[in-house]
Amino acid sequence: MFRRSLGSGALFAVMYSTMASAVYFSLGAVAEHALGLTPVVFAVAVVFFLVTTMTYMEGASLHQDRGGSTVFARYAFNELWSFVAGWVILLDYAILIALCALTATNYGAVFWGQLGSGTPELIAAIGTIVLVAAVNVRGLGVERVRRLTILVAVDVALQVLVIVVGLFLVFDWGTLVDPIQLGTSPTWSEVIFALTVTSVAFIGLESASGLAGEVRIGRGGLRRLVASATTAVMLIYIGIALVAVTALPVVGGETRLGREFLDDPVIGIVQSYGVSGLGAGLTDALLYAVAAGAALLLIAGANSGMLGLSRLAYSLATNRQIPSVLGRLHPTRSTPYVLIVVAAILSIGLVAPLDLDFLVGIYAFGAMLAFTIAHLSVCVLRYREPDRDRPYRVPFSVRVGGGALPLPAVIGAIVSGAGWVSVIVLHEGARLVGSLWLALGLAMYLSYRLTQGKSVFRRVTIPARALRAERPDAEYGSILVPLMGGPLDDDIVQTAGRLASDEREDEGQSGAVIEALWIFEVPMSLPIDAALPDAQLEAASQALLRAKAVGEEYAGVEVATAKVRARRAGQAIVDEARRRGVEAIVLGAEEASRVRGGGLLGGRGGPLDNYVGDVTKQVVTKAPCRVILTAPKAEDDEPDDPEHDGTPPAGEIGDGTRPAR
Repeated sequence: MFRRSLGSGALFAVMYSTMASAVYFSLGAVAEHALGLTPVVFAVAVVFFLVTTMTYMEGASLHQDRGGSTVFARYAFNELWSFVAGWVILLDYAILIALCALTATNYGAVFWGQLGSGTPELIAAIGTIVLVAAVNVRGLGVERVRRLTILVAVDVALQVLVIVVGLFLVFDWGTLVDPIQLGTSPTWSEVIFALTVTSVAFIGLESASGLAGEVRIGRGGLRRLVASATTAVMLIYIGIALVAVTALPVVGGETRLGREFLDDPVIGIVQSYGVSGLGAGLTDALLYAVAAGAALLLIAGANSGMLGLSRLAYSLATNRQIPSVLGRLHPTRSTPYVLIVVAAILSIGLVAPLDLDFLVGIYAFGAMLAFTIAHLSVCVLRYREPDRDRPYRVPFSVRVGGGALPLPAVIGAIVSGAGWVSVIVLHEGARLVGSLWLALGLAMYLSYRLTQGKSVFRRVTIPARALRAERPDAEYGSILVPLMGGPLDDDIVQTAGRLASDEREDEGQSGAVIEALWIFEVPMSLPIDAALPDAQLEAASQALLRAKAVGEEYAGVEVATAKVRARRAGQAIVDEARRRGVEAIVLGAEEASRVRGGGLLGGRGGPLDNYVGDVTKQVVTKAPCRVILTAPKAEDDEPDDPEHDGTPPAGEIGDGTRPAR
C-alpha cells in the first residue's frame, strides 16, 4: 500500500469507474420500473448523488481513515453503529462485484453469442470474479491507477458519443412523454423503488473514501472533484436515459429495456440506431466499441468494488469489529487476502442464479442504510467536533442549537432513510436477504466482542502488524503518548515501549502499537486551520520521528504518529484517546515542583500531592482509560530529606486516578 500518492484524477477514476459501470446494468432495471419517468428518476438521482458526495467529502476529509461510512459512524456514534454501516457495505461490495461480472459477460456476448446465457455466462462471470480477486490480492499500484484513469476517459468519450448520436437519430419528446400516466404507468411504488435502484451507482463514493489518507488533494481540489463528478454523472445519466426511453419506447406499459435488454441495455440502444438510419457499418462499429468498452469498464468497476472492500475489511479488522483471522494481511502484499477470497466466494454464490433484478434490489437495502448513517454522522460531528479541521465542508449550513447543521446532509438522511424503508416494504428479496445478513453480522460482532471481553460500543484497535502475524490471536491494543517536545519525550516513549513489551510477554501476544501524538494548540483568535509557523511544523516532525525511532527499538512494538490541532491540549488528548480506543495513556507530567507538596510528582513532601498542571488534571480526570504519568527528577538543592528525593523512576506512577473502564 502507499500513502499520499494519489491525486484528484486517480480519485475521480476510482469513483467514476463504479458509477459509469453502473449505467451498463442499472439502466435496464430502472427503466423496467420507472418506464417513461426513467430520465426524471435519474435526474433526481443526480441531486441525491451531489448531496451524498458532499457528505462523503466532508466525512473523509475530517477523519482520513480507510472505511467510508463506517469511519464517520465511529466518531459520531459508537462502534456498534460503525459496524452496522461497514457490514451492510461489505454485502453491497460483494453484490457490486457479482453485478459487474454478470453484466460484463452479457456485453461480451456481442463477440460470442453463447456468453449471454446458460453455463458459458456463469463460467465467464466466475472467471471474472476470480481474476478481480487475484488482482486485488496483489494490491493497488500507481500503474494500475494510471490505466484505470485512461479507461475511464475513453469510456466517458464513448458514452457521450452514444448520447449525441441518439439525440440526433431517435430522440422525440412525444415518444418520451405520451406513454406516461402518473400513478398508473408507472405506479408510484415502482417509481420509488426505481429511485432506490439508482443508488447502485453511488458505491463509488465508498470506494473513493476508502482511499482517504492515500491522496494529496487540497481544499480547492476537493471542491473541483465534487463539481466534476456531479457534472459527469448528470450528463451521462440524464443523457443516456433520454436516449434510451426514446430509442426503446414504452409500449403497453413496458419497455424492451427492462424485458429484452435488462442485462445489456446500452446494446439495445445502439441496435436501435441501425433501424433509425445510422447505417449497418457504423452501427456495427459502434456496437463492438460499446461492447468492448462496457466489458472492460465493468471489470474495472468490479475491481474498484473489491478495492473498496479490501480497505473496509482492513478498517473492520484493525478495530476488532470482525475476527482478525478474516482481516489477515498478506505477508508481502499487505492486502486482506482472506476476506478478499471470502468476498469472491460470496460474489460467486450471488451470481449463480443469474438474476440481475434480484441483485439490484438486495443492493439497495445496504446502500440506503449506509448512506443514512453517513449523512447522520456528518450532522452529528458538526456538534461533537465543531473545531476540528475540515478541508471540505458541506455548504448551506444553518445555526441550530449552537452548531452549524448542514442542510444537504439533513435532506440526504431523510431521503436515504425513506428509501431504506421503501426497499424493505417493496422488495421481498431485499427484505429477507438484507435482514438475514444484518442479523448474522450483529450476532457475529456481539459474540466476538463479548467473548474477547471487549466493549460493544467503545473502539478497540490492533496494529496492522497483528494482522500479518502467524497466529490469529497475536493482537494488542494501543497506548497513546502525547509529546511535548521536551527532554522527557524519550522517557515517556520508553515507558510506553516497556509497558507494551511487558504486556506482550505476559499475555503471549505481539504487535503492540504506540500512538505518538503531537498537539498544536491554536489560540481562539485564529481559525483552527490557520497556517502554522515552519519552525513549529519542523519541531513536531522531528519529535515524532524521534519517538518512532525510540519506540520501535522494543521488539514487537509499532509506533504510529499523528499531528492534531486543538484549542486545548488536555481535551485533545482525552478526545484522541476515546477516538482511537487506546488502552492506556502515558503522559509526561510537569517538571518537578519547587513548592512544598506534590510529592507524587517530584515535589517536597507536604499535603499538596495533587499539585499538577491543568493538562494533567484534565487527562487524569476525564480519560476513558488508564493514565500513567512520568515525571523528571527534581533538582537536589534542598537536602531536608536525605533518604528520599521525591523522584519516581520514569514510567512508574501506577494508574493515576482513573482505572480502565
